[in-house]
Amino acid sequence: MGGKQDARAAALVVGPDGVVSGWSESGRLLLGWTAEDTVGRPVTDLLAAPPPPGFPESTGNGPDHTGLLPLRHRDGSTVDALVSADPLLGAGGRALGHAITVHRWERRPVIADLAFEQCPFALGVYDPDLRFLWVNASACRVMAHSEEQVLGEKYRELFPELDDQAYTDQLSEVARTGEPARLITVFRPLGSDYANAWATSMWPVRDAEGKVRAVANWGFDMSAEYWARQRLLILNEAGGGIGRTLDVLGTAQELARTPVPGFADLVTVDLFEEVLRGEEPPLPPASGEAIALSRAARHSAAYDTDRAPGRPEPVRHAPDSVAARCMATGRSTVQLAAEPGPGGEWAFGPGLAADPAHWPPGNPLIDESLAAAGLTGRITVPLRARGALLGVVAFSRSDRPEAFTADDLILAEELTAKAAVAIDNARRYARERTTALTLQRSLLLQRLPSQEALEVASRYLPAGTGAEVGGDWFDVIPLSGARVALVVGDVVGHGLHASASMGRLRTAVRTLADVDLPPDELLTHLDDLVIHLASDLQPVGHFQPTGEFGATCLYTVYDPVSRRFTLASAGHPLPLIISPDGTRTPVPAQPGPPLGLGGLPFEATELELPEGSLLALYTDGLVRSRERDADQGVTELLRVLNRSATSLEGLCDTVMDAMLLERRTDDAALLLARTHALDPQHVADWDVAPDPAEVPRARKFALDQVAAWGLEEASFVTELVVSELVTNAIRYGEPPIMLRLIRDSSLICEVSDASNTAPHLRRARAFDEGGRGLLLVAQLTQGWGTRHTTDGKTIWCAQPLDVITSP
Repeated sequence: MGGKQDARAAALVVGPDGVVSGWSESGRLLLGWTAEDTVGRPVTDLLAAPPPPGFPESTGNGPDHTGLLPLRHRDGSTVDALVSADPLLGAGGRALGHAITVHRWERRPVIADLAFEQCPFALGVYDPDLRFLWVNASACRVMAHSEEQVLGEKYRELFPELDDQAYTDQLSEVARTGEPARLITVFRPLGSDYANAWATSMWPVRDAEGKVRAVANWGFDMSAEYWARQRLLILNEAGGGIGRTLDVLGTAQELARTPVPGFADLVTVDLFEEVLRGEEPPLPPASGEAIALSRAARHSAAYDTDRAPGRPEPVRHAPDSVAARCMATGRSTVQLAAEPGPGGEWAFGPGLAADPAHWPPGNPLIDESLAAAGLTGRITVPLRARGALLGVVAFSRSDRPEAFTADDLILAEELTAKAAVAIDNARRYARERTTALTLQRSLLLQRLPSQEALEVASRYLPAGTGAEVGGDWFDVIPLSGARVALVVGDVVGHGLHASASMGRLRTAVRTLADVDLPPDELLTHLDDLVIHLASDLQPVGHFQPTGEFGATCLYTVYDPVSRRFTLASAGHPLPLIISPDGTRTPVPAQPGPPLGLGGLPFEATELELPEGSLLALYTDGLVRSRERDADQGVTELLRVLNRSATSLEGLCDTVMDAMLLERRTDDAALLLARTHALDPQHVADWDVAPDPAEVPRARKFALDQVAAWGLEEASFVTELVVSELVTNAIRYGEPPIMLRLIRDSSLICEVSDASNTAPHLRRARAFDEGGRGLLLVAQLTQGWGTRHTTDGKTIWCAQPLDVITSP
């Protein structure tokens, strides 16, 4: 140990005359001089600069008073040292000189003490009972107390308002166990306007024997990092909490709830009424215009203000309001109730974020009126998405002392931007969904037609959740002669393309049904139509391809007079028929090919059904799924249909609840019908000989039958209709000829003959002898038409009974 680099401190004794009288070995290590070199020489010889006046007395007038002096090393170099001089006294107070301690400036403890004292981190040392032993200047500023005020005092007793139980408990635990610890605490230093997050490290201070004598800690203000992480957590929560549903109101409420209470104490979301309806938002308002909006959401930390589902309340923002200006300019505004404080001075506190240099132009505005409303600040952000203004959002604080910072404005704008896209997506979805539903509902059967042949109930459920558009369809079509057609079909795919194709097929079926084609012929014509539709669906220009087009269809006709049920299938599941006694009636038929293949025949099957039979027409989405095949589904459907039900409506609900699984991949349609038989007393037939002389007898037969039914008001029209139709059949048709009257929901008159020629309306000229008969029939009746059969044709017309029987 011989170099100056090994010396930390030296001690020497100077007599009253300023001569060195004692020298330590550490002095040789520090300055190179031996005791022989220094004892007996003036102490000023050790100085490398002129001594201060009165040295060594000037170095101190009391113990531990220090001064920085340059000293001479024996090798000629200069050593900067901190010199402390303490007076030495003998008996009777006689002055014996000074004891001088020399500490090398750049070595411990001098430089370490100064570094710890001037450290920007809060440093402190406590005894095991948490009494203050030492604190640095930064810690004093955090506590707003001087070192003299805290030394010897217990932390918990001195600062009960600052006491964080976790912090003091952890200090005690370190003193007890001797194990170091780390902790993050959030509190507001005395005199500060901001809550600070402190990263604190604690460790035991041991003596040479290893006994814990004290606990030391340092506190680092990590507020910037902490609050940045809190903002990131709020954004992360927003990522999972905003836009979960494609609902405008729901998304607005998610935006209002997410930042409370972590970021704001009150959030309001105001939207244009057009946005709530799913329409295009209006043009941005001009500066100086009042703005009418609807309060879509409001959420407060103080009390629950979540609005129950319903119509939002209207709100109006005055032309000079902050909200109106923000919407007109497209820029956010921060209002503070008072000038923000300086924030923390320790390391990286939020004061940096509150620096005016970080604020956008025009922010913040100091608005003392906020305090009257109980607020400390408000951030107003225009709600914009894809260049469109949707509304405005306001984030307010009331229950926390810290004011909004520039970083808070960034967070508010990020939350609003994310919500704006989600709200706009919900708006667009609402618009598209409304369009799809309008199309779907315009194409599907909305109200069951009035007829007495069948009691009918139906259900339709598209695949998935919320789509509500698909390609399944059904229809109930009244036909001539009191007959009713039941139709069910399935177009491949889902969505608008499938719905549009379904609508075209349904319209085609209704048109072909008006012609009164037999089921097999109707499907043949429909097959040709599908082939043409497939070629028409090729994409043109910027339109998206619609994919393959295919469909199945089941067309059935029930006649309540004969109780005959005729059906034909184009690749569609056959109907289930359950007799009144609960047994299943087999259908001796096989489905034909799906529509669109072309060139393959369809076969019609006819059954006679007992009155009260239950018919079930359905699409395969009802019986087929990933969990079961079609046969299993049909078996389950039969089991459910055999349950007793008070009504077909109730049975429909039972079937849908039992058959449809949560994870559906296909649309499902169900059409239930219970057959009625027409009372034989409501049908009257009369064979007509092919002789013009039979016309008066046919008229009398009709008049007598109408009178027997109590429908005398219909006598005049019935007589004219029978006379015209029977005359035409005798003149232009072929025998056998038959006249039939049917009393159903209307009074029906039918004339059949074996000819395939069909009459048609024409406008007779002034001097024509004929040509006015059918025109007269069409004018006097509700409807008329021709249906062809394998044995010829039938001309029919109908008169509404409600008109006939009305007083």
